[in-house]
Amino acid sequence: MSILFFLFNVSRYQCLFPTVKHSLVYFITESSEVRNIPEFMAVAEVKCTEFGYCDSSKKILETRQDWVQKTLYNDKAQLDSYNELCFAILPYVFRKWISKWQQLASQSEVVNTLQMMEGCEWDENTGEVNGVIQYGYNAENLLEFDLKTMKWIALKPEADIIEQDWNANGNSAETIFLTQTCPDWLKKYLKNGNSTLLRKVLPSIFLLWKTPSSPVSCHATGFYPQRALMFWRKDGVEIHEGVDPGEILPNNDGTFQMSVGLNVSSVTPEEWKRYECVFQFSNAEDSIITNLNKTVNWQKNKIRHDQKILIIAAAVVLVVIIVAVTVIAIHKMKEGRCPSSSPHNTIELSERPHRQTEESTQC
Repeated sequence: MSILFFLFNVSRYQCLFPTVKHSLVYFITESSEVRNIPEFMAVAEVKCTEFGYCDSSKKILETRQDWVQKTLYNDKAQLDSYNELCFAILPYVFRKWISKWQQLASQSEVVNTLQMMEGCEWDENTGEVNGVIQYGYNAENLLEFDLKTMKWIALKPEADIIEQDWNANGNSAETIFLTQTCPDWLKKYLKNGNSTLLRKVLPSIFLLWKTPSSPVSCHATGFYPQRALMFWRKDGVEIHEGVDPGEILPNNDGTFQMSVGLNVSSVTPEEWKRYECVFQFSNAEDSIITNLNKTVNWQKNKIRHDQKILIIAAAVVLVVIIVAVTVIAIHKMKEGRCPSSSPHNTIELSERPHRQTEESTQC
């Protein structure tokens, strides 16, 4: 999976751009003999929000956002373009290139992955447009397109021949896509998906501390969008030692959650006030700062500990009561039970079930 998502990690970094910058990025993967991975797949993201998915092997082309369906419904040309690229053009081209690159790299491995990331970024304040096209092979950078020079750049010596070949044939198609087509599509998506893409929900922050020897976990939940950061600071400076960063996970309501732990085993009580947990979206103005206070955290845990003791004590009392009631009931039953029947009577009763029922009832 690390090979598959090599280029995907680049988009997570781009998600941290200031909010005035918007991005539209496509991630394409062609794989050979990789288990549980489609042979050809593509993912489309706008402002780091996935809105489209393609799997040519299973003939799947689907939207992941309601507003995208409306956009493509009103733009049949773009929908037809997506269908043609997903099921015909790109799978054919990538299949040929993964075989060709395997020959150029003198590799005999059967399992290989070729990836491409292409997209654009638009600054709504300045109108500036930037673009990127990058290829990767087996988790290593291969080629990238420089929009300023409109030239391909080889990132590995083995890719020099590809760089020369592509530059010799001209790069007008790439330039037009990055400077015109992609920005136009991006602006259209931003207009139609404005209520979703620009929505922002701040999280609830909790400091969780199980025991005095365990790390303090700063937990944020209920935030949107996904592009967010959370970290620990000491004296106003971000720290990494003793910090355990967590992943961003989805909630059932469409929001997200994340945690970041801090090892406080070597922190003295006097030093606790020097630490703080910081949550922020791409814009630092939205930062939420939670101070680390040992007294507050310890009291919370002490309360939890006392509550556990009360619950256990209550359970013990309840068990004692149940046992006492049961013993008394058994004792009373023994005092008022019927005389034992003789073997002869037992045989007679067994031959007369109705009478056995009557006598048992009377007893």
